[in-house]
Amino acid sequence: MSEPAGDDSGRTQRLPIIERERGDASAPVHDPVPTLQEEDSGRAGRFWSARRVPAALVALVVLGGAGLLLYDVAAVRAGRPAMWWRRELADELATRPLDDVWVLVGAGVAAALGLWLLLFALTPGLRAILPMRRTSADVRAGLDRPAAAMMLRDRAMEVSGVQSVRVRVGRSKVRVRAMSHFRELDDVRADLDAALAAGIRQLGLAGRPGLSVRVDRPVKKG
Repeated sequence: MSEPAGDDSGRTQRLPIIERERGDASAPVHDPVPTLQEEDSGRAGRFWSARRVPAALVALVVLGGAGLLLYDVAAVRAGRPAMWWRRELADELATRPLDDVWVLVGAGVAAALGLWLLLFALTPGLRAILPMRRTSADVRAGLDRPAAAMMLRDRAMEVSGVQSVRVRVGRSKVRVRAMSHFRELDDVRADLDAALAAGIRQLGLAGRPGLSVRVDRPVKKG
């Protein structure tokens, strides 16, 4: 059924209301508020970075080198002499031994660049985004580390006795250092452990990080 509802313009709108099939017909049905339960442990991998800048630089270097070599080959085919750098390179490769220092240095640099590119290609990147638990196959969610640290810091500041707190959120561990100006340090640490453990659960992260809490007294001045 639907109920008419008026607005300021004098026209009416039809507002849909879902009613129960049984029982009180006048009581609308409200969908339950979605919550993150402990059993919602869908694994989610890290977000992959597009890495547009390294890809663009590699593409420009390869394009420039290939274009220059193609131009030189075409010039030689047309009867002109090869560029000096290609003659020098061919002569060095033909005469310099493999155990020469510069050959080894060049090979090391080329291998390092290749490993660097392979590392970029095989690792996700985006370390600042923590993947959250997946409750749907079509939706992926992530949480920034600074946002997670701010949420946990607010939770820690609610603990009695905490004067200041610093939170660092990593991929596998949350490190907290708090200053307490009253109460026993062990009591403050126990309350912080409980409050921050609950806060980490409520973040809904795919991989729950560990927790390290350190509580000290503020340094007295003078």
